Amino acid sequence: MAKAPRPDLKRQALRAQGMLHPRAEAVSDPMFHQYDFFDPHDLLQVKYEMLRRVEADGHSVTAAAGAFGLSRPSFYEARTAWQREGLAGLLPKKRGPRGGHKLTAEVVAFLEGERATDATASPASLALQLEQRFGVRVHPRSIERALRRQEKKRR
Repeated sequence: MAKAPRPDLKRQALRAQGMLHPRAEAVSDPMFHQYDFFDPHDLLQVKYEMLRRVEADGHSVTAAAGAFGLSRPSFYEARTAWQREGLAGLLPKKRGPRGGHKLTAEVVAFLEGERATDATASPASLALQLEQRFGVRVHPRSIERALRRQEKKRR
């Protein structure tokens, strides 16, 4: 009976962290083919080396981006992030909205007022009231969390 192939743990970790290079096969830089240290699947390493080729070795942006399987806009985004935050700027950022964009201060104040009027109002009923009043759909669990945050602020 043949053994099942062992999964590549590093690639799994890179994928989980959002750092798996989606076009690793497009990396044509010789260093990534000559030395095991350089991994074309490691997007952080690829971005860093691309920046280094331009900044330290004087390669053109177009040539460096192409050699590392990335686009010119990707180079400029990486360089800006690196200049602003250092190596940490090359790490992936959390995707999606950066806060409760539906639960504005006005909406939360409305929710608090409704909860003060009727302490037994469920998050589901508050969600219905929000939709009727503001035309905004919010999950009841988000309402619970918003009210809990407001409660903590008052303490």
